This record gives sequence, C-alpha cells and structure tokens, in this order.
Amino acid sequence: MSHRTEDNLIHCLQERFGLQAFRDGQRHVIERLLAGKSAAAIFPTGGGKSLCYQMPAVLLDGLTLVVSPLLALMREQVDALNARNMPAARLDSSLSAEESRQVMSAVREGHTKLLYVAPERFFNERFREFIRGLPIALFAVDEAHCISQWGHNFRPDYLKLALIAKELSAERVLALTATATPVVLDDICREFAIQHQDAVQTQFYRQNLSLRFTFTDRKSRDKLLVERLQNSAVRPALVYVTLQKTAEDIAGLLEQAALPAKAYHAGLDSQVRESIQDWFMRADDAIVVATIAFGMGIDKPNIRAIYHYNPSKSLENLAQEIGRAGRDGLESECETLLVPEDRVVLENFAYGDTPGIAAVRRFVQILAGQPERFFVSYYSLAYEADIRESVVRTLLTYLELQQVLVATAPRYENYKFKPLVSSTSILSHFEGERRQFASSVLMLTVKKKIWFEISIPQAANRLKCDRTRIVRMLDFFAEKGWIDLQVSGLVHGYQRLKPMGDPEQLTQELYQYAMDREVGEIGRLDEIFQLMVSDSCQNAALSSHFGQPMDSACGHCSVCEGRAIGELPEPDFPRMGDAATAAIKRLSKQHQDVLGDARSQARFLCGLSSPRMIRARLTSDPMYGCCSEIPFDRVMNGLLGIE
Repeated sequence: MSHRTEDNLIHCLQERFGLQAFRDGQRHVIERLLAGKSAAAIFPTGGGKSLCYQMPAVLLDGLTLVVSPLLALMREQVDALNARNMPAARLDSSLSAEESRQVMSAVREGHTKLLYVAPERFFNERFREFIRGLPIALFAVDEAHCISQWGHNFRPDYLKLALIAKELSAERVLALTATATPVVLDDICREFAIQHQDAVQTQFYRQNLSLRFTFTDRKSRDKLLVERLQNSAVRPALVYVTLQKTAEDIAGLLEQAALPAKAYHAGLDSQVRESIQDWFMRADDAIVVATIAFGMGIDKPNIRAIYHYNPSKSLENLAQEIGRAGRDGLESECETLLVPEDRVVLENFAYGDTPGIAAVRRFVQILAGQPERFFVSYYSLAYEADIRESVVRTLLTYLELQQVLVATAPRYENYKFKPLVSSTSILSHFEGERRQFASSVLMLTVKKKIWFEISIPQAANRLKCDRTRIVRMLDFFAEKGWIDLQVSGLVHGYQRLKPMGDPEQLTQELYQYAMDREVGEIGRLDEIFQLMVSDSCQNAALSSHFGQPMDSACGHCSVCEGRAIGELPEPDFPRMGDAATAAIKRLSKQHQDVLGDARSQARFLCGLSSPRMIRARLTSDPMYGCCSEIPFDRVMNGLLGIE
C-alpha cells in the first residue's frame, strides 16, 4: 500500500473516528477491502471489529450493508456514527412504518451509506426488492461463525447470507467473528469465498483477564457471589446465569445486600431491556444479572468483572462472555462459581432440541406431500410435525446441503393497509393501463373497520398477473405515503431438486443428523467442564482451542495460582419417583400424539417443551418439569423400563 493511501487511512481514523492509532489487525483487514478483496476478521470480543466496516463505508462508493443479529449493537453504533456526522441507519422491528420509509428513502438517495439489518430482514420480500437495485460496495456479516453447522451457534439463515451476497452482486464481503476454531474458520472462508490469506486473526489471549473456576455448592454460592460483588473494585460487573428465573432471583438477592443490581433477559419487554442497557452503560458501579441475551454488541470498556453463576454452555460462549471484561486494558476478574449439578440444566437444553423419531417421520411425510415448488410456514410445520421451529429450519437446511431442496424467495401471504389519502387521490397519479391496474387492485380489497385487506394470490389470479406486480404497486403506494401498509403470514419458498427417495430411509437419515447435533452439543459441554477441572494452564488450553497455542503458562488462572479444582464429586441426583411414572402413564393415554414415545415423555418430565405440548397446555400440568434436576438420559432410561 502506498504512503499516500496509508496517510489517508490515518487521517480518516483521526479526523472521522477520533482515534489515534489502529488496533492490531484492523489496518490489514481494511487494506484488503479497499483493494477489492473479500476478507475475514477474527478478533477477540472487544477487539475493534466494527471499524473494519465503518471506515470502508466512509471511503468506498456505494452502500455498506451490515448484517447482524445484535439489535443492541445496531442501535448503539448507529447513534454513535450519527453523532460523528457519519450517516448510518438501521432497519429493525422497533421502527414504525414511517421511520422505515424514511430510512429506505435516505439509502436510495445515497444520503445513508451504512445500513444495519438483521438476517431475518432478507425474509421480507419488500426489503429484497428494495435492496436488489442498489450498488452494494461491502456486505459485512457479523457473528459469521453462525454459518458453520458444526459451530457452537449454527443459524441456518446464515448459510443463505452467502447466496444473498452473490445475488446482490456485492463487490466484497467481510465476515466478522470473535469465536472461530480452525474448522469453523474453514467453513466461513469456503461459504463466503474468502481466500485464507485474507482472513486476519489476532491474538485471542488477553493478559489483563484473570480466569478462575471455584468449586462450591448451592448453599454457599449465593454468599460467595455477594462477598465478591461487595468489593467495589470489581464493579461494574456482569453476572451470567442460565435461566430467566435465576436472573430475577439473583438480582433480588444482590439488591437485598444493598448492591446496585438489575436482571436482564429475553422475557422482559424490549423497552425495559433498553432502559437497563442504558443504565448499565452510564453507571460506574452497576451490576447486571443476565442470561446470554445481555452483552452482545455492548461496548463498555470498564467492566471490571464477569461472574458465571452458572457455567457457560461451550468454550466459545465462555470466550465471548469473559471478553466483555477489561476492554480498557486494565486488570479484570473472570470467575465461574462451579456447582456440579448445574450441568443437568445445560445438558437438558441440548436434549430438548432433538425430536423423536415419530416427529421426524411426520416432518418427512409433510414434505413428501408437497408439489415440486411449494411455500411453507415454519411455525405451522413445527406444530404439525411437533418439532421446535429452530430445529425445523435446521432440518430443512440439511436437505438443502444434500441438494434435495433449494430455497426460493420467501413471501408474505397477508397484506392489509390503512388509506392515508382517498382512492381518487391515489388514482390521479396514474394514467392509462397503470391507472386501470391500480383501480382494479383497490377494487379487490375488502374493508374491515379501519384496514383494507387483500389476498395477493386471489388478486393475482383474478387480474391474471404475477403477484410481484401487485406487491410492487402496494409498496409504491406506501413509499409515497398514500397508505400505511402492514404484512403478515411469512412463508418460505422451496423447490425440490430431486426425488426424496424412500421416506423411511430419509427419516432415519434426518433423525441421525439431529442425534449427531445433540452429541456435538454434549461434547461442547464436556470441553468446558474439562477446562474447569484441568490441571494445566487454563488460559493456554482456551487459546489452543481457537488455534493459537501459547508458548508459556499465563500465571493468572486457577491452575497457575495453585487453586485447581481437581476431580469433581459425583452429584447426588434425586430419583424419578412413582408420581412421575404414574403421571406419564395417565397423560400418554390422553395425549398419544404428543407423548407417544420415551423421548417425548422424558422431555415433558424434564420441562422441555414442544409445539404440540404447548398447544395441548401440557406445560401447565403440575407434573411438567418435575424431573428437571435429573439428567435427561436417566429419565429416559427409567421410562424405557415402564411397561
């Protein structure tokens, strides 16, 4: 790179972003992107990934599209960029229809050069139509490890992002993640067509973070946590828990001890969550007790401690969570308070996603009955097969990977609008055939109290036109501010590429795939529990997991400080009991379609819901979850002995 270009980068960094120097790896990524290459940035949590797309957004012609599942990150970064007079915007579910229109107008006119969207936004056919004609200079994908089906947080939608980047003719792609093992990095580079030499990985290990694992029991853990947090030097702090109820309970416990604590989890209203985030960002001694829903995209440099009241579910999760501490470079504490019984809850989450063989068989039968091209609601398919929606999407993705199916564009089935001007006023803007078409569309709407509804398939059939023309016209009306348009009933399109073959063989194949994923989840739990009881440097082991062996021990983990846990005692689990056995015998007769096999019955007893279980209100039964403190496999083995 020429000295002139280097000078330009430094000038942009200092004048536009108010920073004096690049962090490790940032310049290398930005230089590759400015040279027209796609790249990957594998930086630890807090390593400065966002600058790698924000600076190119300033320097490149065209739109930078940032895809991220982290709403907090979108909101925080857009506010910060706009405060520095760098036009950025986000499109997410929190915006009103008018706000969304304003954002799209600013992007279309070139006033906004950086747009943040969630992966799900590409399910919206209106958005896809809008974005298709725009010049995409950079397509940036945050949390890119989600593209790997064997990673710790596989999201089927991410596999489609690689295809969408090609559809949009994006000039270059940037994949960003904090947690990529060598295998996951290979997947990222392959799917996004990134050359390995253009994948920039910085040092994972951070010397300012102490990593400790402390063995305790349920009775002592609360007291231990309060004692730790009463030391003001470890605040602000985050306390991570597994369950929403635990977050509420522990926040209450800390408040009783006169500590400034709030609970945060996905069960809270979005405005409440935003309020807690804002409070935490402002306060100097705040404590947030949270599920993993908190912290993603939050950039608070002076978090002094991360406490895990419950263990992380994988080494990747642990790395992300402790990475939120000490971003200012000062010493910070990271400690897990280990109660061996906690593993049961984490294990049961993994088992809860695996459907029974009967459910997979129903899933195959439903797909086999579809025409060559079809649309399906994930929600409806999940209920009909009795498989969790996230798992339905994973199974469909597997069929795509096996080239049995290919996804086509999703669409909405239901459109309704509220007129903001008269129909006469709308029609006055058109002439000839376009006026006649607009009039025909309006005549096919059905007026309710306030809203007008239209069936797009029926209207397309009546007017003998493609549905896209009707949708485009309604979108045009909305963009002009003539109507307030709302859509619902999202369905996903698929095309069968080859015969599905023997249904029973495919059932067994999909079931085995689900079981393999379960084994992978349990294996990730094994890895983190092995780390906690390790007799060698734990920071070195964690760094090696991400493909970066350390030359020497860290000196500030439990093992290096002479506080290794050693072998864990075997937990004393409760027995299943006659009441649970009797309940299953009774309920399985009443709900054979829901509790027809041992796996489904074990899920009920362990408090692991399914779509049909929820619909049948079995989750309200007094015996639901009565065995939640017993390992899932023990419960299932016990049930297999029931005659």
